[in-house]
Amino acid sequence: MNFIFRGDEILLHESSIDFPMADACALIGAGADALQPLWVSDEASHRTCHVARDIEAPPGFAFRKLRAVLAELGEYGAVASRAFQVSEWVRTHRYCGVCATPMRKSEKELCFHCPACGFSAYPRISPAMMVLIKRGDQILLARHATYATARYTALAGFVEAGESIEEAIHREVLEEVGLRVKDLRYFGSQSWPFPHSLMIAYTAEYDSGDLKIQEDEIAEARWLGPGDEVPDIPMLESIAGRLVRANLPSA
Repeated sequence: MNFIFRGDEILLHESSIDFPMADACALIGAGADALQPLWVSDEASHRTCHVARDIEAPPGFAFRKLRAVLAELGEYGAVASRAFQVSEWVRTHRYCGVCATPMRKSEKELCFHCPACGFSAYPRISPAMMVLIKRGDQILLARHATYATARYTALAGFVEAGESIEEAIHREVLEEVGLRVKDLRYFGSQSWPFPHSLMIAYTAEYDSGDLKIQEDEIAEARWLGPGDEVPDIPMLESIAGRLVRANLPSA
């Protein structure tokens, strides 16, 4: 199966969730030599690559936003997620980040080696925390400022160098909404290909403080309690959607 990406879009049949075969891939310059296996194995059948942003879809196909179709991909959603991250790694590591020498692909693992200085580059994974804050029978939902049509969801942010997940949660919550939390409990995790995140989700109990939003990050934050109308929340297929739904207040 071939996963072809153009920026944050994936190539699919224009009227269904079908992936392009070899002939369609070749028409846009994604021939066998350009396709990267998702696993280092002679039996690996899934392959991926990025094409230039000015490439047009071949007849019968269309480029569609990966975020918009991820839920429709069903059992292939996780594979598409991996494919996007692998292809993004290949696209951004053609040259050594230390000495600019063209990189060479390892035959034993997903790794690029620099033949000049020995630098190795593996697919990047960026850990990000997510936390749903609970206060009695209420939960805190926020709408992020960077997305005009953002849904109400849990707080989230990237883990900084030198931080644990728990330290990142306390820092992000205090920065974004001015609250302190306690009793952190792990909920779950999910690979999230936008572009190479690992979302690690928790719940936490409210400890102290009054809501004071960081306006460049948060457009709105509010407590949702029993009987309140549930706003537009993330899709069920996302860790955010599962986290919020698992903790919605009872009517």
